Amino acid sequence: MTDGLELLGPLRPLVGVWEGDQGVDLAPAADRAGAVTSRFRERMTFEPVGQINNHEQILFGLRYATVAWRIGEPDAYHEEVGYWLWDPEDKQVMRCFLVPRGVSVIAGGTAAADARKLELEANLGSETYGICSNRFLDREFKTVRYELKVTIHDPNSFSYEEDTQIEMGGEGRLFHHRDRNTLRRVG
Repeated sequence: MTDGLELLGPLRPLVGVWEGDQGVDLAPAADRAGAVTSRFRERMTFEPVGQINNHEQILFGLRYATVAWRIGEPDAYHEEVGYWLWDPEDKQVMRCFLVPRGVSVIAGGTAAADARKLELEANLGSETYGICSNRFLDREFKTVRYELKVTIHDPNSFSYEEDTQIEMGGEGRLFHHRDRNTLRRVG
């Protein structure tokens, strides 16, 4: 007898609730000339949504949410909601998410069903794995590329590194907004 979670392929180990307080965020400074590094803690929740049918394409997915707080601050400074999807036929892992600043991303990459390292990317202008922003962000902080690396260490620990490449203020200067953290299963 199975629990059906094996259909999630490489996403199966992520099911559950995770927390980590070793986060490091490198973001543009308020003056846009430099960078600010902040430590943060976060909570991620991944819930199976079952089989998703797109005509002959069959996906399996997780609904997820992320909330992050700077260390020592009571109010969250970052949130995301979205889906992680597995396409076993094409061996594609996808992360589709929205950030309430007015950004949506569909990132994807190729992976084996038993992969413990996932690499996903999205590019501005791509018709498949792409990025869409509101007018202000498109003008002042245009996201042109997104890269994510996830490593599942064991059943109770995973880490990630992400690089959101931002074109600053229309001047063509590229800023690498980087985040990383290690999370442990808490539920």
